[in-house]
Amino acid sequence: MNTTKQLQELLSTMRRAIGTHNMIQDGDRVAVGLSGGKDSLVLLGCLAVYQKFSPQKFDLIAVTVDGAMGQKFDRLKRFCKKLGVTYHIEPSQIGPIVFETRKEKNPCSLCAKLRRGILNSALNKLGYNKLALAHHVDDMAETFFLSLLYEGRLNTFSPVAYMSRSDITVIRPMILTEEKDIVSYAKSAKLPILKNPCPVNHKTKREDMKKLIKRFDKEIIGGRINILGALTNPDRNNLWK
Repeated sequence: MNTTKQLQELLSTMRRAIGTHNMIQDGDRVAVGLSGGKDSLVLLGCLAVYQKFSPQKFDLIAVTVDGAMGQKFDRLKRFCKKLGVTYHIEPSQIGPIVFETRKEKNPCSLCAKLRRGILNSALNKLGYNKLALAHHVDDMAETFFLSLLYEGRLNTFSPVAYMSRSDITVIRPMILTEEKDIVSYAKSAKLPILKNPCPVNHKTKREDMKKLIKRFDKEIIGGRINILGALTNPDRNNLWK
């Protein structure tokens, strides 16, 4: 499949997610949390294209939190310039706090909390009211199983979530997009993916959930698709109320 066709399919699922969940309104100022990973790069690229034909007029910026872990962001700067999107880097000490000061055994939760707080503060400072995150439907499934198996509750993140403390609304435009399609496009388009500097990358409980879902799909015909379908179709929820 050529890159143009892949992009069209990604835009199709994004447009459906945005429309179904009313993610963007006229006059919104949307900031993409740009980590430099494949997901956030694809999200930014797709939103930059979507902005051109969107029925709603909105501003777009990319914001990267520098975790003080030695990353260089020149490639991201060039990528944003090519897209015509303003780029902002927000400094932080997340890396040293998590791995040196706190020496967290399970650092992902604290890292995510700190990163989200810094992003929210940056958006308040820059005057943006919506934060677009690059979670896709496979992330949603992994979060569901993390919550089920490690917390004993049925929970996952929402397509849209308003945070009253910061007055920021989080949107997830790729919530109906499958990871395999993101991977395929990122490779075909040769996106400038940055290496993740985190010492626990690919060694987390989330990675275990990814492997568990793959096992379901291998051992049960249609298992993965049924999981994704159950999570994205509320009418399939027959749990006690």
